[in-house]
Amino acid sequence: MAEKSFKYIILGGGVSAGYAAKEFASQGVKPGELAVISKEAVAPYERPALSKGYLFPEGAARLPGFHCCVGSGGEKLLPESYKQKGIELILRTEIVKADLAAKSLVSAAGDVFKYETLIIATGSTVLRLTDFGVKGADSKNILYLREIDDADKVVEAIQAKKGGKAVVVGGGYIGLELSAALRINNFDVTMVFPEPWCMPRLFTADIAAFYETYYTNKGVKIIKGTVASGFTAHPNGEVNEVQLKDGRSLEADIVIVGVGAKPLTALFKGQVEEDKGGIKTDAFFKTSVPDVYAVGDVATFPLKMYGDMRRVEHVDHSRKSAEQAVKAIKAAEGGGAVEEYDYLPFFYSRSFDLSWQFYGDNVGDSVLFGDSNPSNPKPRFGAYWVQDGKVVGAFMEGGSGDENKALAKVAKARPAAESLDDLTKEGISFAAKI
Repeated sequence: MAEKSFKYIILGGGVSAGYAAKEFASQGVKPGELAVISKEAVAPYERPALSKGYLFPEGAARLPGFHCCVGSGGEKLLPESYKQKGIELILRTEIVKADLAAKSLVSAAGDVFKYETLIIATGSTVLRLTDFGVKGADSKNILYLREIDDADKVVEAIQAKKGGKAVVVGGGYIGLELSAALRINNFDVTMVFPEPWCMPRLFTADIAAFYETYYTNKGVKIIKGTVASGFTAHPNGEVNEVQLKDGRSLEADIVIVGVGAKPLTALFKGQVEEDKGGIKTDAFFKTSVPDVYAVGDVATFPLKMYGDMRRVEHVDHSRKSAEQAVKAIKAAEGGGAVEEYDYLPFFYSRSFDLSWQFYGDNVGDSVLFGDSNPSNPKPRFGAYWVQDGKVVGAFMEGGSGDENKALAKVAKARPAAESLDDLTKEGISFAAKI
């Protein structure tokens, strides 16, 4: 057992950890003051690459190419970069106990880490079908995707079962991006999800219809309105069949499950105030416990522009909340302050030749504009959401950089909309004139 003390500890090794470390470095952290503790074996990296470029059959992304903070055009923090900046990078270290009152963390190996200020950046973990007692869900080649070790298992399975049958369980981000990746790798792909259309938390039925038809045209089979209720396996333990609740069964060489995630907050239960499944923070990501901050997926924070508390699972917020927390910590030490976090929700995805971005809130009535014909070689269309006579959300597939900036601007400004028909006719030009 060893004991180490630091002025600052970042607990977690994901996107938030990398961006918090970068901000500490830019603020002039002294050698030996900061430690990043991660259970992963590699330095923080840009997690979105795992469901995109990492799975390409040719020219696949690999580390060190996507270490933080290249995702926002910043400096790439290689493992040796942390040492050069005086930051201790403690990898392969799982923290099993946190005592916030005593300002100490204990690892699985029994090592104790003391801190003055803690940033909780533990992120999320995937929901597993074994958690729900699904029969046969522990079979081999039933895979999940969250960390680079998971991605390596997916790559290994893709290479071993080339040209085989893949079933993707779930119709959200992971379901859509992994279905595309498997199809690009020449798998026979079936995507199964219980909702009436894909990506139901964000897409309208009209938007979803475009993607479902596009995917179908690419050879992805889609089964809606049912769930995987069980699995059978070969004698070697590898999955060979997926049973659906509606009575159908599907052959499978690989199953990839993307049915959601949950924030990793168990270490802090009963020690810190929670809200909406996350750790409650203020606009500077301070928790109810002095000198403890929470950022990224685990933080439930005040979304200033909407006047309510939200928990956001997305890389953009993970980056920006981490930077905000460090700026607030350093400003407070100097007797100063920073502005409150004023976040505009932003989501994006890329699959096949498609690329969409969304800004704002998807509440109220929605209208579709542009060319949403999935058979066209370069579809380009968008949508607005209108609540109480104001445009509160904007989406676009195939938009240019300037058009996406215009969408962000309109979602932030929340301008009045004369009518839904006018918005449909004006399309992207409405956002461009704001």
